[in-house]
Amino acid sequence: MSNAVAAPPAHAPESGAARTGRTSLSMNQAINAALHDALAADPRAVVLGEDVGVLGGVFRVTDGLQAEFGADRVFDTPLAESGILGMSVGLAMAGYHPIPEVQFDGFVYPAINQLVTQIARMNFRTRGALPMPITLRMPSFGGIQSPELHSESLEWLFAHVAGLKVVSPSSPHQAYHLLRHAASRPDPVVYMEPKSRYWQKGEVDFDEPGNLEGVDVAREGRHLTLVAWGAMVTRCLQAAEAAAEDGLDVEVLDLRWLSPIDADGLAASIAKTRRAVVVHEAPKTAGLGAEVAQLITERCFGTLKAPVERVTGFDVPFPSGSLENEYIPNIDRILYGIQRVLEYRRG
Repeated sequence: MSNAVAAPPAHAPESGAARTGRTSLSMNQAINAALHDALAADPRAVVLGEDVGVLGGVFRVTDGLQAEFGADRVFDTPLAESGILGMSVGLAMAGYHPIPEVQFDGFVYPAINQLVTQIARMNFRTRGALPMPITLRMPSFGGIQSPELHSESLEWLFAHVAGLKVVSPSSPHQAYHLLRHAASRPDPVVYMEPKSRYWQKGEVDFDEPGNLEGVDVAREGRHLTLVAWGAMVTRCLQAAEAAAEDGLDVEVLDLRWLSPIDADGLAASIAKTRRAVVVHEAPKTAGLGAEVAQLITERCFGTLKAPVERVTGFDVPFPSGSLENEYIPNIDRILYGIQRVLEYRRG
């Protein structure tokens, strides 16, 4: 078994002990540590999915967990996503806290029935008698030039389903703490892991999780707000640095929770800058950017200096291979969006 992406032993807690201190981890190491600690803290927690056990996941996110916690708590399933989520429903009804993995976001389509008609509704349908404490993990978005259906941007779909909470981390620190937070909730959470950031290293402070609800201001600014989530946060930070060379002070707002959206936090940033560009990888039409833009309009219409701009993927299926580079918003496209907003003049 490889230790390349498992949590460093020096930081692994002893049985029953809390993880403390600060350390540098990649995002997949941080998620591995969060799963480890969730399993250690909650005997009802179980991890299931294709290749999560012996192999440790295709991205080695679950590496070492079966060896430590046993095959009855970390187990491989048949290659059947509807079965993975259907089994999770049954486990939740029996009192377990399932943490299923769908190996790639594009594989979740066969399990939409279980996700929408069972996981999202069971608590409401039974008036709280059958909560669904399920944390559904899935490698999401693009950026690794994988084959078709291995890179999707489905936040628009999950966020539209009442009964589901949706979150996406943008850093190793967030990845650890948001996953622990999600796994402790009594309701279902879709946890979207930006797979292109799995190997990004960053400091994780186990003692200071910070505020785990709502938006996070990734970069302070006063001229314009870039709103993003997942891997696009890093790209927007790069665009903000490029804009700074021209004297522009751009704020970057990490939405993090895609359902429910922190409308107050969003409005607070736009009230300061009075201009906004929303950046995401999904197609533009009916994407989550439309919802964000409408929330900004509802809250900030009287102070906006320009219409909200969207920089997104195109209205085509998420492409595979090298075409990804043309599809996913790049720094030049984000800078052009900034320029359009700043140069807007009322007629």
